[in-house]
Amino acid sequence: MTRRIAVLSVGALLLLVFGVLGTVVPVPYVAQVPGPTFNTLGEIDGEQIIEVEGRERNEVEGNLNLTTVGVSKGGLSLVQAVRGWFDDEVAVVPEEAVYPPDRTEEETRQVNRQAFITSEAAAESVALGELGYPQKVVVRDVPDDSPAEGRLEEGDALESVDGRAVPDTDVLADVLTAIPPGTEVTVAYTRLGEPGSTTVTTRSADGRDGSLLGISVLDQPAAPFDVDIQVADVGGPSAGLMLTLGILDLVGDEDLTGGAVIAGTGTIDLDGNVGPIGGIPLKMLAARDIGAELFLVPAGNCAEALAAPDAGVPMAKVATLDDAVAALADLRAGRTPESC
Repeated sequence: MTRRIAVLSVGALLLLVFGVLGTVVPVPYVAQVPGPTFNTLGEIDGEQIIEVEGRERNEVEGNLNLTTVGVSKGGLSLVQAVRGWFDDEVAVVPEEAVYPPDRTEEETRQVNRQAFITSEAAAESVALGELGYPQKVVVRDVPDDSPAEGRLEEGDALESVDGRAVPDTDVLADVLTAIPPGTEVTVAYTRLGEPGSTTVTTRSADGRDGSLLGISVLDQPAAPFDVDIQVADVGGPSAGLMLTLGILDLVGDEDLTGGAVIAGTGTIDLDGNVGPIGGIPLKMLAARDIGAELFLVPAGNCAEALAAPDAGVPMAKVATLDDAVAALADLRAGRTPESC
């Protein structure tokens, strides 16, 4: 065998080995891609995303789609990572940016799911406040072991405890501080617009003075109907804006979409401020894929949206819920909403 043939043989073998390694050896990166979108006015598997109990939902057309990002499990191969770096519809990011090293993937999913549940509560509160419903102490959860189980329900607005009005959670805490554990108290509430009352035997406040009803509550606007959001497989807080708009469209006095397909993203806080989120270029592509006529972009994401490859979807810059409502009004009127 000549030296030339030997060198070529060794080189070919090394290429083969590196090629195989490149397809099987994991690297600490994950791939992000445009995820599914969900019309907050519609259904998933026959179940309404936003359910309304106690009144009829508005008959609406159009779409108010929340957008998502799909994420691979950790450990892309080198070949997959390199391929993703050259694909405008894939983002390859360090694994720890998505799956923190101090958490398992399941723990990360649980944290993201809790963030989504928190955004649901904020969306409901902001939407009902926008519609002018009064602030009340609203029951958010009644655990199975609660003394209030079977007596109070999620969505009940508390009016008084032991004969004392409880207009907010601070007053409720003061009232309960003066009541010993094991006391049977009368709780007056409003449920789906109808007044009611029940008795609850209070329990220990775990080392603090007073007692507890065994429920979790929030200060939020209370309406004579109940809103329940059903999106099982979405995590993170970025659906807040679109859920808020969905509630407004379904129980408010105005048709927000005018039959148009709208997509968007952004967190929402209790003051109606829209916050920035991750994955904006991928969410723009998801909006393009469903034929969206307008994409609502958090003002804090505008620089990133402008730097992304053009997805061909008109954008509206929104810093608040009022900005989003105004952008939709502009679209219905044939005007161009303020863009990034």
